[in-house]
Amino acid sequence: MNARDQDNTVRAEPISVRAEPTSVRAEPTSVRAEPVEALTHPSTSSGRTVSRAAGVSRHHESARAQVAGGATYIDDIPEVRGTLHAAPICSPVAHGRLRGIDATAALALPGVRGIVDARDIPGDPVLAAFSHDEPVFASDTVQFTGQVVALLLADDTMTARRAARLVKLDIEPLPAVISVHEAHALESYVLPPVHVKRGDAAAALRRAPHTIEGDFEVGGQEHFYLEGQIAYVLPLEQNQWWVYTSTQHPGEVQHWVSHALGIHNHAVTVECRRMGGGFGGKETQAGHLAVWAAVAANKLKRPVKLRLDRDDDFLITGKRHPFAYHYRVGFDASGLLCGLQLEMLANCGFSADLSGPVADRAIFHADNAYFLEDVAIASYRCKTNTQSHTAFRGFGGPQGVIVIERILSDIARTLDLDPLDVRLRNLYSDAPTAGALRQAQGERGKSVRAEPTPVRSEPTSVRAEPVEAPAQRNITHYQMKVEDNILEPLMTTLAQTSRYRKRREQIQAWNAKSPVIKKGLALTPVKFGISFTATLFNQAGALVHVYTDGSVQVNHGGTEMGQGLNTKVAAIVADELGVPFEQVMSTAADTSKVPNASATAASSGTDLNGRAAQFAARHVRDNLAAFVAGLDGCGAGAVRFEAGQVITPKTTRAFNDVVHAAYANRIQLWSDGFYRTPKIHYDKTTMQGRPFYYFAYGAAVSEVAIDTLTGESRVLKVDILHDVGRSINPAIDIGQIEGGFVQGMGWLTTEQLVWNDKGYLQTHAPSTYKIPATGDIPEHFKVDLWPEPNREDNVHGSKAVGEPPFMLAISVFEALRDAVAQAGGKPEGMNAPGTAEEVLRAVG
Repeated sequence: MNARDQDNTVRAEPISVRAEPTSVRAEPTSVRAEPVEALTHPSTSSGRTVSRAAGVSRHHESARAQVAGGATYIDDIPEVRGTLHAAPICSPVAHGRLRGIDATAALALPGVRGIVDARDIPGDPVLAAFSHDEPVFASDTVQFTGQVVALLLADDTMTARRAARLVKLDIEPLPAVISVHEAHALESYVLPPVHVKRGDAAAALRRAPHTIEGDFEVGGQEHFYLEGQIAYVLPLEQNQWWVYTSTQHPGEVQHWVSHALGIHNHAVTVECRRMGGGFGGKETQAGHLAVWAAVAANKLKRPVKLRLDRDDDFLITGKRHPFAYHYRVGFDASGLLCGLQLEMLANCGFSADLSGPVADRAIFHADNAYFLEDVAIASYRCKTNTQSHTAFRGFGGPQGVIVIERILSDIARTLDLDPLDVRLRNLYSDAPTAGALRQAQGERGKSVRAEPTPVRSEPTSVRAEPVEAPAQRNITHYQMKVEDNILEPLMTTLAQTSRYRKRREQIQAWNAKSPVIKKGLALTPVKFGISFTATLFNQAGALVHVYTDGSVQVNHGGTEMGQGLNTKVAAIVADELGVPFEQVMSTAADTSKVPNASATAASSGTDLNGRAAQFAARHVRDNLAAFVAGLDGCGAGAVRFEAGQVITPKTTRAFNDVVHAAYANRIQLWSDGFYRTPKIHYDKTTMQGRPFYYFAYGAAVSEVAIDTLTGESRVLKVDILHDVGRSINPAIDIGQIEGGFVQGMGWLTTEQLVWNDKGYLQTHAPSTYKIPATGDIPEHFKVDLWPEPNREDNVHGSKAVGEPPFMLAISVFEALRDAVAQAGGKPEGMNAPGTAEEVLRAVG
């Protein structure tokens, strides 16, 4: 969700923006509703105030164009004469042997120009994904309902789609695996199982005064981006290609297309000005359309556009991974965790795609905010005959966080304690561990690692090497120290400002008098690691060009999908050069400008690309400073760039005049910038290290009401306190927090994916798949920002904001379970999403 259009309204009541937070325990900073023109900072030498571009609530750089219909998306690009339109021919069965394709009737239609299948691929018939396990087009075998077997090409879109429906596929049905439990029983995996252990969970469970054992399932989620998947491929001279695509990863699209065409990467240029939403669904899966269109364009020697309609998009593309869990947890009378055994079954679909790192991140976030001393986690990456599931906002983090939050809520109910107190009791801290205390009392304190359960399937399971038990409660189960923990003061501050304790009392009083409508309340935190877990992706490049009139253009490897990346990067560059925000323009992501760029994902778009752009601008600024210092006989360090002026101890010049003079003196006015994230290291074979540069934190209080006769529910109130560091653009950050929360709320309440027993996705359109609408937004929706900059050296002192707020919506699901419990139901048996049917079943 973007920052609001035109008037930038994000809150009902205008309140002030704090520029420089001072204390970890300070009151949260709230964000002003109306636009702020500038934020002033004292000059370090003159005492004057300086207008800044970063730290200010500004409109999204494309907001006015988007509202006016002037923002160009792929389908808006004028088509080259001779462009053909493609439509997919998809498998109608979940698993089968493909024996033939009969396109006779389709090819007879007027305007149809041809069909393209696996036989027409000049390069590798398998996509250039890491696991190399997914064919470009199905050839011998189909593996899910909706798998693309071929493309039909015609003069217009509707003719292509009509013709595609006339193609007859001869498929011999084979047994299909639809359930993740069936896949696990058959040991059907796309990747080897992974086991992560610390301490001796089995022994800890035997010692624990109390134990709980349970099962839980959480569903997947459709990305439902406003702009569907699309690619437009143009043949150029000498076997070169230009690809317009709605993608989060232009570099990967370039690699995939060149691989399929059997040519070098340098012959393919990929461009993306903006996407109409991505949410992870265009990280890898946009590459499929580009490859299909490129193969078709190569065969027919004409430009090809492929745009999926909504139904086909649902049936072809992957979703958020559904997960199933089994857990056994031990705890003491105060609710303190003693030991945890957790089994995760990830439904990956028919191929690996990004399932490995998604399932890994679920392991990393199975602790969320809490210290797990004796823990054993087994992760199974299950292969089913469904769409190949892929990245989605949070990238496995939500599937890890939700299970530990469920466990802590159930512990609180078992002990008749306030769930908030149980959560606070288990937070990471610098206190000694139970093992360290036992060691101090003369007991043996070293970790004893149990051997993982042998895996009988073909893949070899991955497990960590034995590690020493930590002495303090500040080391994660993957051996990363939590150094920037602000959760205790953040959570207690939110509990105070939201009147959490008082509202619990009021809700209990309400429920005692209300026989049908029951209310529930929950406060849940998030601790989300920021960086790609694959260390090599934590790098970025950028170009900054200063033109002779003083205007500035910045290009970077990130992609704009509505999240405001280009707006933030432009503000960072403007501040580095000391020019007004309006003087800087961000341009389309383009592989011919910044090569080998990482995906805009993992919430790291601004961290990586913003810093690279800052460094590029700094190089140009340094060139100008050296030039002006030479003119005025001072050191380059004495030259300041502020408010469109270049200031030395001797005189002040307009930035534009300095640029013009520098050009006349042959001073370089453009530069590149490169950044790689420091400190991170991670060994995938041991599942240990520091995979994240820092953590982003937050907490939410949600109040809900359920109808015990129908199961219907409504979110009544939401209070959020979230950590974005020193915000580069508070309005955009607030928009991301609001949008992430609502999207998470949809995942856990109304968005239900249903496959029938034959593997057909029955919820493949807005008529059957329900995302939150305006009427679902709570009347009370309050978002505040935690007033402290990032403790790590990140650009502007900011923190990532794209994914962490999504998990704040787990408070909604836990509030629903609280309401079910207060209605006398069985919240421990409730799965997600908490649809009306699921709530009614839990109420009993």
